[in-house]
Amino acid sequence: MTSKIAIVIGQLLFVMALAPLLSGVIKKTKASFQTRQGPGFLQVYRDIYKWFHKDSVISEHTSWIFIVTPYIYFSALFVAALLIPTFTTVQPLGFAGDVIAVIYLFALGRFFMSLAGLDAGSAFGGMASSREAAVSSVIEPAMMLAIFSVALVVGSTNLGIISETFSSEIVFNLSHILAFMAMAVVTVAETGRIPVDNPDTHLELTMVHEGMLLEYSGKELALMMWGASIKQLLVYSLLVNVFFPIGIANNFDFISILIGLLSFISKVFFVGIIVAVIETSFVKMRFFKIPDLLAGAFMLGLLSLVSNYVLGR
Repeated sequence: MTSKIAIVIGQLLFVMALAPLLSGVIKKTKASFQTRQGPGFLQVYRDIYKWFHKDSVISEHTSWIFIVTPYIYFSALFVAALLIPTFTTVQPLGFAGDVIAVIYLFALGRFFMSLAGLDAGSAFGGMASSREAAVSSVIEPAMMLAIFSVALVVGSTNLGIISETFSSEIVFNLSHILAFMAMAVVTVAETGRIPVDNPDTHLELTMVHEGMLLEYSGKELALMMWGASIKQLLVYSLLVNVFFPIGIANNFDFISILIGLLSFISKVFFVGIIVAVIETSFVKMRFFKIPDLLAGAFMLGLLSLVSNYVLGR
């Protein structure tokens, strides 16, 4: 029992500590493909540390929503990290929720972030909030369909059970492949990467996520940026552990945990490098083209769900 508690605590701390490094690796990889030196792998840690030691500047026109949003956003992702398996199939709060709870926690953070963008009264924040609401209305159904089609095969929406079931084999049936393709598109959109959004820009006419953070500074900005890194790692964890959980630890012995740890790090960083390659190879889409891309992901998820019934898988 003591070892299980230690693994649970270690898994949570591991997610929170690894998330900024994943963002740093993506930035460094993009810089390498663009023949730039770029920031170091640990630059995101330095930025978060710097913001935590700066005072916050808050507009007198904002309300309590603007102040509490960073804490609600970070707390929602903190709880989501307790529901998503990483290097083990153990979920600290697995008894209290499943993939539906995870999606709603993501939506909770997004909802308050959109409110905060509107609350500051900035034209850019309001524009970014409206865009975020429009994009999320397609992201969430597509994510649900992609994961539900896999959950139907297992007979459970518990992420730990799904990962444990598929950890012994790689599934290549039509339904699984279609669901994976849908989730891959959703992963890019949910984490705000090119071609849906550009996390490295502050151009008024293109930014979505960054536009909602323009009025934040100090500790609140640190929480929002750290939370964004954690969310990115959690979404990547959903992609690799729901569809290809090979190597994930089902036991609590040292060898299984070590293999699961190395496997998880390898998979999420591989996904991060692929995302960096995509961002280097493509440009940001026009905003009015984004619903077409996400509608395609929704249709892939729907086809995956239908094929489960047609093919009996």
